[in-house]
Amino acid sequence: MNTYIHPSSYIDESVEIGEGTKVWHFCHIQSGAKIGKGCSLGQNVNVANNVIIGEGVKVQNNVSIYEGVELEDYVFCGPSCVFTNDLTPRSRYPKKHKYKKTLIKHDVTLGANCTIVCGHTIGEFATVAAGAVVTKDVKPHALMTGVPAKQSGWVCECGQVLDKNLVCPDCGKKLKVENR
Repeated sequence: MNTYIHPSSYIDESVEIGEGTKVWHFCHIQSGAKIGKGCSLGQNVNVANNVIIGEGVKVQNNVSIYEGVELEDYVFCGPSCVFTNDLTPRSRYPKKHKYKKTLIKHDVTLGANCTIVCGHTIGEFATVAAGAVVTKDVKPHALMTGVPAKQSGWVCECGQVLDKNLVCPDCGKKLKVENR
C-alpha cells in the first residue's frame, strides 16, 4: 500500500504522511503536519502547519484544516466543511501561533459545509449535520443540527440515527447514555 501524491499538490518540508494515504489534486500540506496511514485528502485540501490527522481520515474537497485542529482516527470531513482557529481575528493583529485548540475525536462525521468554531471538542462517534455551526463542545454519539448547532438526537457507532429507545435500526445495538 503506497502513498500517492498527485503532481499538482505541494508538500512542504518536515511533513509526515502515513503509508497508503492519498493526496489528490491541488492540495497543500504545510510544514510540521502529520497525517496518518490510509487517509484520503480530496481536491483542494489545505493542511496547515503542525496539524495532526490520525489514521483512516477522509477529507473531502475544499477543506482547510488550520493550525490548532487535531483530527483523531477515522474522522470524515464532508465537502467544504470549515474549521476556525481564532475567535477574534484581525488582519492588522495576527495571533502568531496563539490559536485555539479544536479536537475532533475518533469516528466523528462532519457534514458538508458545516462550521466548527475553534476551542471545542467533538466527542467520538458524533455527527454534525450539513450546514450546522458548532459553537460548543459536543457529546459522544450526539447528532448536532442547525445554526447554532443543537443536539437533535443520538447516533450509533455505525453512523445511523438511533430511535427513541436508543436502538440502531441497522445493527441493533443499544446505546447507553448517562445524563441524556
